[in-house]
Amino acid sequence: MASDTASPPRKPDPVTAKGERRRAPYRRRLRSRIIVSFALLGLCLTALFAFATNWTRARVENQLVEDVLNRNIDEFAMRYQLDPGRSPEVPFQQVRAFAYPRDKFDRVREERPEWAAYATGNYNVAGVDEENRPFSYKLAVRKTPDAWFFLAYDMTESIRGEAQLNRALFFSVLVFSVLSLVLGWWSASKVMKPVSDLAARLRAYRGGTSEPEPLAPRFPDDEVGQLAQALDDYSSRLTEVVQRDREFNADVSHELRTPLAVIRGATELLLARPGLDEKVVQRLQRIQRAEQQCTDLIGSLLLLSRNERGQGNSNVARVTEQLLDAHRAQLGGKPLELVLEGDRDLVIDAPESALSVALGNLIGNAVKYSQEGSVRVRVSGNRVDVIDSGPGLSAEDAAKLFQRGYRGTHAGHSQGGGIGLSIVSRLCDLYGWQVSVRPGVERGVVATLTFAPAL
Repeated sequence: MASDTASPPRKPDPVTAKGERRRAPYRRRLRSRIIVSFALLGLCLTALFAFATNWTRARVENQLVEDVLNRNIDEFAMRYQLDPGRSPEVPFQQVRAFAYPRDKFDRVREERPEWAAYATGNYNVAGVDEENRPFSYKLAVRKTPDAWFFLAYDMTESIRGEAQLNRALFFSVLVFSVLSLVLGWWSASKVMKPVSDLAARLRAYRGGTSEPEPLAPRFPDDEVGQLAQALDDYSSRLTEVVQRDREFNADVSHELRTPLAVIRGATELLLARPGLDEKVVQRLQRIQRAEQQCTDLIGSLLLLSRNERGQGNSNVARVTEQLLDAHRAQLGGKPLELVLEGDRDLVIDAPESALSVALGNLIGNAVKYSQEGSVRVRVSGNRVDVIDSGPGLSAEDAAKLFQRGYRGTHAGHSQGGGIGLSIVSRLCDLYGWQVSVRPGVERGVVATLTFAPAL
């Protein structure tokens, strides 16, 4: 079965189903982004400050210690040269001085081979002693042909102070990161509150007969106020368009109902006359069915334009039988059998006009594109299957079947503007139904209309 009607499909696969809703992909909220940005900014700035502080402290401390070592070892060497027989005193705590004359060079190589290997300069020495306790000191080395001088500066206190400073800096990073997070949360709340209020007011308005309340007067003259003013302008123009559309639909519906009522009354009077020719009776009955179809279609389109559900209950089998009778009268000698099968007691919560329009388009397409064989309408559970013996369904038709204005590849020169299945899909959206088509087992197409479960 090809179609002369259509509305945008949900999925571009051979089986097109209506009534499905895809969940929008998750997006981070702007408020969360502001909070995270503040937190990351605070963390990065405090971490950078801590690194710069620690690096500056280490560099300054190293320069100061080396300056102290250089001045003291030079002084120590000078005093030793003045009185080689007495080891000069070093007037600083945490500093130990050693002087070895030429005849004790071998002793140094045996007892302190690492010192003997050092050339003149300053070195950092670290390790563990015999009791497995860590030590660290800075060693200044001065070597002359007559004597070797060593000055060791104990760095234990300095390392302990460095550890305390690192702990303080780490604690500062945590504190300032938390403060940045709190500041970000507070700032985001202040910044996003007008936007949230604007969104809440937009969500609170659900439409209706009255015009929406203006938003701009409730917000200051800033970016959010400008957005509210733009939304007011857009809402005003949209309201005018919707109002004109509603008025047009109501006027058309009203004006069309009057001549349709005249036609209905005239046909009823003519059919009540005795002795009418059989062909005349058939033609009058055809006019009567066409008038009823027009009335149902006008009522459904009016409800669609208002996005309102009609009230009432419908027996699916009874409406289907009426539709099949109407199509049987229009076969014109085509060798096609129209059959109703299945449950005869299915009743749905929808007016007969909406059900007649939805099923009528599906059955009409099946009859139009089936030149012979049968069109079977099977009612089972909470759905109706329309099974035809037509030419089948191509992949292109399946992908575009419900697009408005699309006419199937088998449409040829047949009449139709390609809006019938578009109306069906809109009715399904309105009443919570689902419509789908799929290729038949051997040939033809199976169109399925699934109704919403009863509440």
